[in-house]
Amino acid sequence: MSDLSSRLSLSTCWCSHRHSDGYEMLAEIREMGFHRTELSHGVRVELVPGIIKAVEEGIIDISSVHNFCPLPGTVQHAAPNLFEPSAREKAERSLWLMHSRRTLEFAARVGARHVVMHSGSVKFRFRSPETILNSKPAEDSLSNPPSAKDSERALNRLRSKAAKTMPRVLAAYEQLFPAALSHGLILGSENREGALEVPLDDEFLSFFEAFPEGSPVGYWHDTGHARIKHLAGRLDHERHLTELSDRLIGFHLHDVNEAGKDHQVPGTGSVDFKMVARFVRPHHTLVLEPSPKLSAEEILQSRSYLLDNLA
Repeated sequence: MSDLSSRLSLSTCWCSHRHSDGYEMLAEIREMGFHRTELSHGVRVELVPGIIKAVEEGIIDISSVHNFCPLPGTVQHAAPNLFEPSAREKAERSLWLMHSRRTLEFAARVGARHVVMHSGSVKFRFRSPETILNSKPAEDSLSNPPSAKDSERALNRLRSKAAKTMPRVLAAYEQLFPAALSHGLILGSENREGALEVPLDDEFLSFFEAFPEGSPVGYWHDTGHARIKHLAGRLDHERHLTELSDRLIGFHLHDVNEAGKDHQVPGTGSVDFKMVARFVRPHHTLVLEPSPKLSAEEILQSRSYLLDNLA
């Protein structure tokens, strides 16, 4: 993939917290050797003038924008789940729609093609199945792990509640479609690491099929989130990618270490990037999404590894 070095993007999640000037933030990313960047969900309003200036001067291209971006004015930290399209309360869904529309307007202004979306979560008033669904053998070695029956019951409760939640999510996306179409944007619904987040992993395909043909929505694959669920026995990473390959529009690329922490340097953990590479196509957006704790040297190491292993 000869153009990979110019295609690979670095998410501002790595450095937005360190900057008060958006121009300096994007200049730093360009100096790291990246021609493109994703404006992530930690971009504060104060960074916007500098970002626009850098884009207008051609310092760097914007590959994608992650909802919500920029953050609502009073919010000073990354908050992608501040408002959810799955919320029971109409007021919260209205705020989600308002700030999502602002994100789309901003994405169009900076020339992005894709907007990465979180799609909400299932809420339980009592006896949430999350603890059982997230249980790992190592954590339960000194106690009684959930039985297969308990796990099945927890999953069935989640599926039942998700079925009641998803109509709100579908309706919320559809309200965004006119703006997405008018701006020439595609919404990327991202797979998530949380057990209660939607769409459930094996329901992504039915989620996309629920929309009219030609709807501006596709699948955004996060390698770390998928690997976390693969290790927990709740997902087969390769099978998941196979099933959704026709819907893929982009990737968040990062690794998962032995402690189960994601957003680590690719090649240092357990994500099979050679397997992931088989699903990468020329039209996909590729974004390195590292922890802000990684050093500049580790970012360069990450870039080098991905250039060698995604080609």
